[in-house]
Amino acid sequence: MARTPRTPPMTPDPAPQPVPGATAARLPRRSLGLKLLLVCGLALVMSIAALFVFALLMDRSNRAEQVAEEVGGLMGGPQTFLGPVLAVPYTRATATAEAVPAGALAGPVRAVTESGVWHIFPTRGRVEAATASEVRSRSLFKVPVYTADLTYSARFDLTNAGAEAPRGAVLDWSRAEIILGASDARGAKSDIGLTVGGQTVALTPSSVEATTGLSYGDDYDSRAPRGDGLRLFGTRLPEAQRAAGTFDVAGRATFSGAQRVAVLAFAGTTEAVIKGDWPHPSYNGGFLPARQAPAAEGPGFNASWTVPFVARGVPVEGGSDALSRLGATELAVTFVEPANPYQSVSRSLKYAPMFIGLVFLAYFLFETTTGRRVHPAQYILVGMAQVIFYMLLLSIAEHTGFDVAFAIAAAATVGLISAYAGWTFDSRAQGIRALVAFTFLYGLIYVLMRLEDYALLVGALSSFAAIAAVMYFTRKVDWYGMAGNDTRDIA
Repeated sequence: MARTPRTPPMTPDPAPQPVPGATAARLPRRSLGLKLLLVCGLALVMSIAALFVFALLMDRSNRAEQVAEEVGGLMGGPQTFLGPVLAVPYTRATATAEAVPAGALAGPVRAVTESGVWHIFPTRGRVEAATASEVRSRSLFKVPVYTADLTYSARFDLTNAGAEAPRGAVLDWSRAEIILGASDARGAKSDIGLTVGGQTVALTPSSVEATTGLSYGDDYDSRAPRGDGLRLFGTRLPEAQRAAGTFDVAGRATFSGAQRVAVLAFAGTTEAVIKGDWPHPSYNGGFLPARQAPAAEGPGFNASWTVPFVARGVPVEGGSDALSRLGATELAVTFVEPANPYQSVSRSLKYAPMFIGLVFLAYFLFETTTGRRVHPAQYILVGMAQVIFYMLLLSIAEHTGFDVAFAIAAAATVGLISAYAGWTFDSRAQGIRALVAFTFLYGLIYVLMRLEDYALLVGALSSFAAIAAVMYFTRKVDWYGMAGNDTRDIA
């Protein structure tokens, strides 16, 4: 039987031998340029996350405004006061043609009587408001309120009174009243006393004109709150004063209010003084004060105005429209709360994209100078810590105020991201470098919150310096990643 020949076992091919003098080929490492673009993108994403904190801030701020309106409403709210003005009812007969019957050349004429109130402003007037303020609290929210002692004086000249009244108008002097006004009568703490002809009487709600609206011109300070109108109080004009033609009146009143006090330029030439103990006044309305001075004793303010007839822009007498136009002549002081945490936190959030980006750039610099790569997930963790910083700042500031809250939130955040830098780069020295850099960075945030007038300039210069530092420290970086043989993964 023929034997089957055996197939010899297969032997593996010998491994290829390197060519003498040849360099082993290696894959290039990933581009640092692409990594920088990725870091910038992550910074933008974390800045968008900060918008959710801003939405929370707006919710808390709106709640604070609601509480201010509730508390202020119980105290009288922002008060606006009107000094002595003479209100005289009048009637006027007019003829109105009725519908023309079919076939007639002219229709019947019907007599119509219209009525109104004619206002005569004093030639000169003075009002002084002395306020004593305090802060009322409800839950976490605080509202500045005040009690104002008002004194009025005015001189009337009726020599040509009614000369500009509508043609055919008949003034009813028997019902004429001297009126004063306030935007919210709930704030009255005493009767409104008025001295006329040597006799002092208490004013009652006007029987001639119960209320009046206020209109505001284009020159009115749009940042100032606007009232809905005035409640009017009056007393009958004595016949003796009307017959004399020229007479003086004086009055006193005490009202409570909240947040803002304003008086109207009620006379041809009006002098006004508003003073108080609130340390942070803001002047607004139709005119700025001619003189601003601190209070004579302790913190406070003392502001005075003089509004001549030509500046007031309202005639010496007129109808209801003339009275309402006095709204554009408000002389007002707003009691500003500088420790409002919501305003400060809102300003700090506006710089969130810049500071998140600067922290990311700092980590990128540590990455390029140490050769230890940072994963994008680690950048996200650092960004989340910065977003939570603003939540800490808002929540603590509601209890302690902005300064203490910033110190606590910044210390916690700087300590965390600096320690994380030390853990990430496995270097205590790198953690100390990060602590110094981030302490300076968050100190810069605080400075920007306090430099209201120079915040934009300081922020712009700081950003420029940060970019210049990145350019300098990365001047020798191989952005394409093609020069070396390092195969480490930077992502």
